[in-house]
Amino acid sequence: MSRLKVGIVGLPNVGKSTLFNALTKAGAASSNYPFCTIDPNVGVVDVIDPRLSVLSKFSNSRKIVYATMEFVDIAGLVEGASKGEGLGNQFLAHIRETDAIIHVVRCFDSEEIIHVKGGIDPLKDVETINMELILADLQQAQNSFTKLEKQVKSNRDLQPTVDLLKKVVNHLDGGKAVRDLQLTVEERELLKPYPFLTDKRVLYVANVSEDDLPSMENGHVRRLREYAGSDNVIAICSKLEAEISELDPQDQPGFLESVGLQETGLNRLIHASFDMLGLITFLTTGEIETRAWTIHKGDTAAEAAGKIHTDIQKGFIRAEVVSYADIVAYQGRNGAKEAGKLRAEGRDYVVKDGDVMLFLHN
Repeated sequence: MSRLKVGIVGLPNVGKSTLFNALTKAGAASSNYPFCTIDPNVGVVDVIDPRLSVLSKFSNSRKIVYATMEFVDIAGLVEGASKGEGLGNQFLAHIRETDAIIHVVRCFDSEEIIHVKGGIDPLKDVETINMELILADLQQAQNSFTKLEKQVKSNRDLQPTVDLLKKVVNHLDGGKAVRDLQLTVEERELLKPYPFLTDKRVLYVANVSEDDLPSMENGHVRRLREYAGSDNVIAICSKLEAEISELDPQDQPGFLESVGLQETGLNRLIHASFDMLGLITFLTTGEIETRAWTIHKGDTAAEAAGKIHTDIQKGFIRAEVVSYADIVAYQGRNGAKEAGKLRAEGRDYVVKDGDVMLFLHN
């Protein structure tokens, strides 16, 4: 699995670039003007996992390698983006290349920061962007349907795809996202070549002000949670995250405590993105390095081996597995082995998050 790519979208002036800068410390331009960001800024972020430093001490590892995610700061979309307004086509193409979407929604009032629509209404903002994505998908679905409808006369095998695209067109025409369409496993497979924007998973980031700390709750956030479901909304203060990202790592816990928080919003955002995409990590550890590897929930030991190297997957004999909890409880791999906590698993074993694995192969 290649590195996970998440697009950050939202109307202009909602705090996207401030959030991106804090995530990546990349210094992307952040101004009080629409279209400040034209080309997408890309930043690669470590998924900080405290388990790695614990394992590395037991193994005397020379280095630690975290799992990573790629964040793409996509310029502020506006109404009419699907028709090319405000460089819309360019922006939509950038979103199409991502695995999932983080939708930043302004949930604070401020006379100093202009709002592209003149007033704060999170649900209206969300619906503006959602409708632009739906309209862009509708255009794509109609074009694909028209093209295949001509080809089906000479190739009857295309009929199921034509029928499916017609179903998608009708659904989008009703103002609904592709992700909400009930599809069979076979239909899902047929839809893979068509990267519809509204088929991507979405996590809403409610950007709040420092006045809302530490609860990060206000009327705007509550309305957004009611609209999208609590599991799909994470409240963050982008301005605070930008301040935290400028501090030395050892000073961050004390600063967080002073504002009544236990961990950074960015940490919560990265882990929520991981969960949204159904990802877990398994761990490997030794003298050379301790490393986290990203796989999907439900992946087998053989598939996990292939993440390290295809040759390990091909020559797979077995995996020696110890849970992270047992390694800590018995002070290392050898202690866990002596306590009978090391298991030999075959290629079809379903890997669990935090499994510490060693692969034996030809």
